[in-house]
Amino acid sequence: MSKPKLSLQEQLLKSGLASSAQAKKAQADKRKQTKMQAKNNVTVVDEAKELVLKAQAEKVERDRELNQLRRQQEAQKELAAQVKQLIEQNRQRQDPEGVAYRFTDNNKVKTLYVSETLREHISKGRAAVVRFEKAYEVVAADIAKKISERQPESIVVYFQDEVEATTSADDPYPAFQVPDDLMW
Repeated sequence: MSKPKLSLQEQLLKSGLASSAQAKKAQADKRKQTKMQAKNNVTVVDEAKELVLKAQAEKVERDRELNQLRRQQEAQKELAAQVKQLIEQNRQRQDPEGVAYRFTDNNKVKTLYVSETLREHISKGRAAVVRFEKAYEVVAADIAKKISERQPESIVVYFQDEVEATTSADDPYPAFQVPDDLMW
């Protein structure tokens, strides 16, 4: 058979670490405290419970922030995948023996070799140069608009204002065209 379990107070008395007077005083103090609480309707503030509740609230808040950050990262990855797919499906063929089209990216002059018609489309705003992985690709203007909605930093050269400016009806000099075929 198992031995009956002794309370902590009984164990202390049995081992001689506490006296019976100390045990009686502790019981009396506990009775007084419970009577005072009942009489005054005072609730004892349990600091351990408060700390646990505070820690739980902080953990919930931290988890919420981490989930939000994770969702933002997933949304960015999704947008990057959409941009990649748009570029892969709609990129224009470059011509290695074509005309050099030079543009700047991060204060550095870059060169793409494209056909003469594609070069004209880029300068007129009907096509755009976009950053794709570690290279540059040319896509149509409508695709460039879709890309700029998702990742505007991917667009390197897009003369959107040129298209809108040439179609304006209140242009005072419609007969005077600015030459776009200057080589630099």
